[in-house]
Amino acid sequence: MSQKAGMQVDWAGIEATVQLYFDGLYHSDVDRLKKAFHPCAQVIGHFQGPFAVMSLDDFLGIVGGTPPPSESGEAYDMKIVMVDQVAEEAFVKVEDLYMGLRFTDYLTLMKVDGTWRIINKAYRHE
Repeated sequence: MSQKAGMQVDWAGIEATVQLYFDGLYHSDVDRLKKAFHPCAQVIGHFQGPFAVMSLDDFLGIVGGTPPPSESGEAYDMKIVMVDQVAEEAFVKVEDLYMGLRFTDYLTLMKVDGTWRIINKAYRHE
């Protein structure tokens, strides 16, 4: 975790948003994901090779249409690796197991109306 000198990281607020993200993925819970993401967020990355850019609605449609990993017996293996915060902006690196694939996600968060929201997700899988 890093921060600008003299600034306290809002660990509880950032962690709460990232936990909504993790739980939303693990349970295919679109409502939790909607709470984690800003409505204008984009999801960008390489999925099984091709470069893909998705709106939040497209991403939610994919997750909502996927059988929940929690019901298939997949291990809950998701963690925050690094947080870098400056004022009301944060960059969070996470690693997660989702549908049998190991992902590294870079989440850009901003504090909007007092609540942290993911405004951008960049990802890749091994």
